[in-house]
Amino acid sequence: MSKFLGPCYGQLAKNWIPMLGIWGTMGTMGLVWATEWRLILDWVAYINGKFTKDD
Repeated sequence: MSKFLGPCYGQLAKNWIPMLGIWGTMGTMGLVWATEWRLILDWVAYINGKFTKDD
């Protein structure tokens, strides 16, 4: 990566990777909060069995 962009941008990218991970996690959590949470959490294996549908 540093060959393509240069050493300065390579170091900047390394510094931003943890922050982008945090923002991505918070964005995903916000998406789950703002949408139908059961629809998304049905894809999580551990949580899927805890919520049975009340038909």
